[in-house]
Amino acid sequence: MSKQRDIDPASRRIVMGRIGRAHGVKGWLKLQSWTHPAANILEFEYLLVETGQGLEQLRIDRSRWQGGSLLAHFAGYDEPERARGLTGLEVSVEESALASLEKGEYYWRQLQGLQVVNLAGECFGRVSHLLETGANDVLAVEPHVDSLDDRSRLIPFVPDQVVRKVDLAAGTIEVDWGADFLE
Repeated sequence: MSKQRDIDPASRRIVMGRIGRAHGVKGWLKLQSWTHPAANILEFEYLLVETGQGLEQLRIDRSRWQGGSLLAHFAGYDEPERARGLTGLEVSVEESALASLEKGEYYWRQLQGLQVVNLAGECFGRVSHLLETGANDVLAVEPHVDSLDDRSRLIPFVPDQVVRKVDLAAGTIEVDWGADFLE
């Protein structure tokens, strides 16, 4: 049986942002987007929120930028009192709503938690998060029980040069990186 079928449907949601405070008297809310670029959150047909009544689909019917803030209006939330009830809730999408990526491209969330091993077979730890530097993304690798040592490492995500292989099924990233690099 496929692992996908064994996964709880709730775990197949990907958090994309958080609803902020109300703005004005017509139900507008600030929307903090964790997508890159931030406007990508507007591309989804609907966003999901977990309310006291269960899972609810929200559709953005209007949006605008004001200063550096993204403002959104959700269909059916015209009264500010009702809209305020959404404040602080995380918004997510079904994993299937994410755009398909080209071969060799990954969402950061796919890389988090993968074990990082160098060409000599030395385990550095697991990817805790990624950093965006402008030139290239960087893997932040934290040691775990199987690690070569107790060092945290920052390893540039440069395919074919530093990152030799990403195996999502095996949960590993193979890197051309020495254990003593930058010591």
